[in-house]
Amino acid sequence: MKRIAAFLCLLSLSAFAAAFYAGDQPAPRRLPGKTNSGEYLLPNGWKITPAGEQIPAGDLPLAIVLHPDGKHLLVANNGYGRQSIDVVDLDARRIASQPPVEKAWLGLGLSADGKRVYAGGGISNSVLVFSFENGRLARLKPIRVGAPGADVYPGGLCVSGDRLYVANNLGNSLSVITLPDGKVSGSVEVGDHPYTCLASRDGKVVYVSLWGAAQVAVVDPGAMKVTARIPTDDHPNAMVFSVDGRRLFVANANANTISDIDLVAGKSLERISVALYPDSPAGSTTNALAISPDGKRLYAANADNNDVAVVDISRPGQSRVLGFIPVGWYPTALAVSADGKTLYVANGKGAASHPNPKGPQPAVRSTSETQYIGNLLHGTISLIPVPDSAALEGYTAQVYRNAPYSEKKRLEAPFAGESAIPERVGDKSPIEHVIYIIKENRTYDQVFGDMRQGNGDPRLVLFGEAITPNHHSLAREFVLLDNLYCDAEVSADGHNWSMGGYATDYVEKTWPSQYSGRRKTYDYEGESPIAAPSAGYIWDACKRSGVSYRSYGEWIENGPKAGDPGKARTATLEDHFDPYFRGWDLEYSDLDRARRFLSELKRFEEEGKMPRFQVVRLPNDHTQGTRAGSLTPRSYVAQNDLALGMLVEGVTKSKFWPTTAIFVIEDDAQNGPDHVDAHRTVGFVISPYVRRGTVDSTMYSTCSMLRTMELILGIPPMSQYDAAATPMFASFGTRADTTPYSARPAGVPLTDTNSPRAPGSSGSAAMNFDEEDSAPDMELNGIIWQSIKGTAVPMPAPVRSAFVRPIG
Repeated sequence: MKRIAAFLCLLSLSAFAAAFYAGDQPAPRRLPGKTNSGEYLLPNGWKITPAGEQIPAGDLPLAIVLHPDGKHLLVANNGYGRQSIDVVDLDARRIASQPPVEKAWLGLGLSADGKRVYAGGGISNSVLVFSFENGRLARLKPIRVGAPGADVYPGGLCVSGDRLYVANNLGNSLSVITLPDGKVSGSVEVGDHPYTCLASRDGKVVYVSLWGAAQVAVVDPGAMKVTARIPTDDHPNAMVFSVDGRRLFVANANANTISDIDLVAGKSLERISVALYPDSPAGSTTNALAISPDGKRLYAANADNNDVAVVDISRPGQSRVLGFIPVGWYPTALAVSADGKTLYVANGKGAASHPNPKGPQPAVRSTSETQYIGNLLHGTISLIPVPDSAALEGYTAQVYRNAPYSEKKRLEAPFAGESAIPERVGDKSPIEHVIYIIKENRTYDQVFGDMRQGNGDPRLVLFGEAITPNHHSLAREFVLLDNLYCDAEVSADGHNWSMGGYATDYVEKTWPSQYSGRRKTYDYEGESPIAAPSAGYIWDACKRSGVSYRSYGEWIENGPKAGDPGKARTATLEDHFDPYFRGWDLEYSDLDRARRFLSELKRFEEEGKMPRFQVVRLPNDHTQGTRAGSLTPRSYVAQNDLALGMLVEGVTKSKFWPTTAIFVIEDDAQNGPDHVDAHRTVGFVISPYVRRGTVDSTMYSTCSMLRTMELILGIPPMSQYDAAATPMFASFGTRADTTPYSARPAGVPLTDTNSPRAPGSSGSAAMNFDEEDSAPDMELNGIIWQSIKGTAVPMPAPVRSAFVRPIG
């Protein structure tokens, strides 16, 4: 299998190089969506080719259970929008019933006779109960597990005889419920963020996977105490027993592995890597398990690799991966039919990303037709005949073709042209300093749809050149990126992708609940260690590689008020951040943030050196919608635009400019429409070495920016996704043009505020996007359709990519 993988890897690299080095020949623009060959291209450059038959499911299915009758499959949908418990009729291949649930998360289980269905109630602090009859669910009285308002959060659960056990994800406890009366008989503290639980056949032991502790807690339910703790790899989640009950398999999402635990010995028997390449960095996200009825095969869902690994476990301690099955986008749960002939897979994000021309606008009221990204990605259920060895070989080859990652790409990224960006980690670049600017939530069409040089839709422009003169001037003077995508959906995963090239299963499985008001805590930007990838973030990578670094607002807790010093949320940033740069605070001006950074820049000039990597947060293009009394969206975005122009001008007029590159991107694109894809966003590369006055239509992502910065700084990639991403070679040449940039003045007032009578605010405090309940801004709408002519720009040096062309 390794030989097959190596051959496919070389083949794909050769095809990539041939396509990329196309000289002056026209080449098709790569866009997300269905390709001519029937594959689905994701915004991150990975492909989807789901095996088997696909049945539409609800919003983010996180659990599936096969009913004892063998005719029905139950699915728990726990996403941002409408949550439900689906009952799939397997004979008719359709959803037979879909009762909605207001608040549910992860847990799903059945009584032995199949007449009762139990689901984790999440923020309701209860276990939801349903009766099941003839494919129909009827709601029964829920079982209260914790007091209203307490942080208990029942999630994964299991039924054992007359006992129901539930892992309380935020309560760090395991509750025991007697059946059928539904009484809570007790609970026991088990450890950090319990994910799910399994009871032994005799009911004398309950095993609890501790998502945040890299352990399985062993609980004596009679004595209600933890009797042992078995180490695992990072982020243990799903578990399954071997057929004889003597081994426990545990999926470890952050490590691409499965722990094979000998329950008699009480320790791990082996560590099974299920990544496409055994030594891959983080990114496979192993998060679901199922076992064949004969006990010889273990199936493992790799959420971020979009595959199911097939593992031979017939010889304890000598398990081996037989191959991979391609499935949908972000598989989250597995089940196997009783006869072992069919594999059921829940695909959390379905099969494709989508455009959202009816996406939210911060000055337009949302309606039921608004295509907010949180509601856009609906799951599917794959029904796959279990493949024989020949079919598995074909599936495996397809999985490798779908994945742009390979072992070779960790340290080398081939490019046929000439660029200031090194092809190998550690090679010299004329660029020494990197400034990475993170902004908030805008789509490409929302800002640049009026630029006729790019692939824009002028009908979707809200913040055109009158509001964003610096954005437009920077795009013209440097490079217009019209095929750049955020890897993330929202800010919770956006800041993780932007800083770490990866969002963990904790982030992906909890932000939809948090954003929809079904989970209290926003803990995705350094507030809690459980959100972090094992390798950490880019500052951790800088530290490992001996690269100097500094943060301005990322992973920093603000002081109580402006002017008070902040503090780092992670030890790696201690002594590597500006305590007086204020991070997320929409009441604080981006202009003051820019001035603060420029004062630091002046200090570095006086000292004669500057950190090689700096990350700067300019968040106010997020806006507060039409929140009464706040700045209007137009003023907020214009303020952000001027701050960006000031900062770029200051850098280009500094002594460090000849050896500097500035990278700018939105952390996500959740609050805007786009006719290509809801992930398409605004971004810049600004450097003396960029190919000035060009449009680069190469398909890039957040991770492309990270990979480019890593190559400049000599830092190995942090995950499979920055390793696999296309570096921004085509945006850079080898000749320097040190002409400085002059910031454009604001084109609209910076201090306009919404009327005190503006309807609504941003609704629930849990909401993170900024258009909820907002009203039209008629004055703003009057300038949406301005036609931008463009300016004459000298022709650049010859460009060695068909995706890059001069603006003109």
